[in-house]
Amino acid sequence: MAVVDVSEALKSLTSTMESIEAVLDLEKLRADIAVLEEQAAAPSLWDDPDNAQRVTSKLSYLQGQLRRVEELHGRIEDVGVLFELADAEDDADARAEAEGELAAVQKAVDELEVRTLLSGEYDAREAMVSIRAEAGGVDAADFAEQLQRMYLRWAERRGYPTEVLDTSYAEEAGIKSTTFSVKAPYAYGTLSVEQGTHRMVRISPFDNQGRRQTSFAGVEVMPVVEQTDHIDIPENELRVDVFRSSGPGGQSVNTTDSAVRMTHLPTGIVVSCQNEKSQIQNRAAALRVMQSRLLAHRRAEEQAKMDALKSDGGNSWGNQMRSYVLQPYQMVKDLRTEHEVGNPQGVLDGDIDGFLEAGIRWRKRQESPAS
Repeated sequence: MAVVDVSEALKSLTSTMESIEAVLDLEKLRADIAVLEEQAAAPSLWDDPDNAQRVTSKLSYLQGQLRRVEELHGRIEDVGVLFELADAEDDADARAEAEGELAAVQKAVDELEVRTLLSGEYDAREAMVSIRAEAGGVDAADFAEQLQRMYLRWAERRGYPTEVLDTSYAEEAGIKSTTFSVKAPYAYGTLSVEQGTHRMVRISPFDNQGRRQTSFAGVEVMPVVEQTDHIDIPENELRVDVFRSSGPGGQSVNTTDSAVRMTHLPTGIVVSCQNEKSQIQNRAAALRVMQSRLLAHRRAEEQAKMDALKSDGGNSWGNQMRSYVLQPYQMVKDLRTEHEVGNPQGVLDGDIDGFLEAGIRWRKRQESPAS
């Protein structure tokens, strides 16, 4: 790498950081942190555990954002010094080390820049994720379970708390559907690009003839409802049924009718929850999921009206969006962004940041007036 390239690279990084700081508004960020620190120090904080978790989670996230910005400033300055020392001593090993650090800093700045693209109305919210097995029989049910594990592992790697609210197990293997929440700021904005139909191609472990099988699973991502959303549901619009919780293979895992199925009569939206121990807890959890679904339903209706006005109905999130190919070759490819990797097992183990970043950038381009 020529010296002039290093100079231009550092200048570009500094310029990008200035843009990031302008979007993040560091003065406001520090003020928000101060307010949250005061709330977190209040003796009565844990009187309301849900609010306490929101406060501490948001505080941790904002502190992390500020720390990342400050650390990246230092790393950009340090990498310039590393190149100067390598050139002064004509040390090839030191220069290789400096080039490696420059690449690492560039990657970190790119990741931070993606956060500034999450500016949608609900992007800062926590996320509610639902996965359902679609075409493909038992392979689809197994694939749906792999996707659930993928997202939960991704959240675990980032230290994001999760809560599985409902899992409907398939008879032979895998799951029919699941709903879980990711309790971290901007989880919705980040994961919303995962919405759509996912496709897996592999030699089926459930086919005794070893044939290749294609299966599908649908992913839905919703913002968690907050008090300001005004999602009020009259009691006469809900039908609530109770049933016995079941586990893998349909076996009963509870001797009482504690699981809850909730139907919103005007829209026909159905949710269920069976992971809590009591019917009251499951009803409360089901109501939270229902509110998120109704919020997403309302947003979809508003978007449909806007698309009709623009005569643009081509950006459906329900279409196939990613393929996971295990046979006859190894590849995971996003069909919208063209981002692909050759390590499906790594992706299914939660390494999806590259797909998330590409999806967020792609969505921003789609929203641009020039697109």
